[in-house]
Amino acid sequence: MASRSDQSTLKNLTDSDLLVMVRDDRMDAFEELYYRHWKKLYAFAYKRIRSKEVAEEIVQDFLTNLWAGRKTMHIKTSFEGYIYTSVRNLVLNYMAKETRKQAYSQFIRLFKTDVDNTTEETLNVRDVYFNLQKELSYLPTKCRSVFEMSRQENKSNKEIAAQLGISEKTVESHLTKAIRRLRVNLNALLFF
Repeated sequence: MASRSDQSTLKNLTDSDLLVMVRDDRMDAFEELYYRHWKKLYAFAYKRIRSKEVAEEIVQDFLTNLWAGRKTMHIKTSFEGYIYTSVRNLVLNYMAKETRKQAYSQFIRLFKTDVDNTTEETLNVRDVYFNLQKELSYLPTKCRSVFEMSRQENKSNKEIAAQLGISEKTVESHLTKAIRRLRVNLNALLFF
């Protein structure tokens, strides 16, 4: 733990100076950066998400990643620009994940609902759901796994790539292939 004189000295340093110290594993310098920026980053995230818990989690994830990546981090802009861009990207990733999650939930609800539909509508909905599952089964195993992890488990491309040991570009390629196949084959079904 840093002494009081060290702590007051740290308060007088620039973010860039502190960052150099962080790269040298100086936890006290990291703590100074943490306390210097945490509230502003939290307010920034909260303003966009409107959830205290999620905003806290996003900022904590960012700061944890900052410490974990301290040795390899290369900042081409100002430190403040870097941290706000990073948190903004985490917010956008969260929002995209939530949008996919909600869309998939609505999609599944639509196909599983039996609420006051006529018999014909219920059969049509079940047919489409059955055909969706059938089309998914025709996909190559890895392609199907990527699609299910993305749409059913709401994992990001980065998370899927890490879990499967493939690149994010490969994940995108699998998703594109799956969506294209589903769109073509299910559109033909919906047309009739």
